[in-house]
Amino acid sequence: MPTPADELDDLWRRFKDTGDPEARDQLVLRFAPLVKYVVGRLRSGLPANVDSNDLTSDGVLGLLDAVTKFDPDRGLQFQTYAVARIRGAIVDGLRSTDWVPRSVREKIRDINAAQATLERRLGRGPEDREVAEEMGITVAELQHLYAETSYTNLLSLEAATAGEDDAVRVDLDLPDAEDLPEGFLRAVRELPERDQIVIALYYWDRLTLAEIGQVLGVTESRVSQLHSRATLTLRRKLAEQRQD
Repeated sequence: MPTPADELDDLWRRFKDTGDPEARDQLVLRFAPLVKYVVGRLRSGLPANVDSNDLTSDGVLGLLDAVTKFDPDRGLQFQTYAVARIRGAIVDGLRSTDWVPRSVREKIRDINAAQATLERRLGRGPEDREVAEEMGITVAELQHLYAETSYTNLLSLEAATAGEDDAVRVDLDLPDAEDLPEGFLRAVRELPERDQIVIALYYWDRLTLAEIGQVLGVTESRVSQLHSRATLTLRRKLAEQRQD
């Protein structure tokens, strides 16, 4: 009696050798839970006006693209390849709707400018109180800005880590350090220690924001602020590296 692994191998052979659409459809159904996984990971960081059905539709298109282009003979894990494609398709869908308001983009630009100025002046990553002082606002107001801009994290890191070939995307949910763009790990190491922990727990250990809050002994909203601060800084550092 064939094992599930044998049946899966047979589906891949049928599709790659003959282009059998029935085999393709069965592969898409077999790996459909990956779409639910990616949508679930991304949905919590997006505003309420983003329709989950739209995310799922884009994710299915990404999965179909992954099934069509995947080469089983290369020895790669399909799940790893597919999650990156699914995530990329969802991000492309979000980009096409230009869902980030101009006011949010301006706030991100102001925070980045203050952080960059302080890093040059201090020779280290600035603390929240220092960024707030540079911007002429209170720490509470700065943390509110982090909360307001937290849902841009998806596009921020995706854009910062995308290569010149849009077909090749880095999936930050998977701990494959060799697939990360040059300089990414160096940029992470330059973050404040708590931000490094948040990045590691979220992207490599795949904990939710609520679970990270339990680990750190802080609220989920505070973790969201730390996550926003860290990803904004990483995006800026990666952009600076490309300009060097």
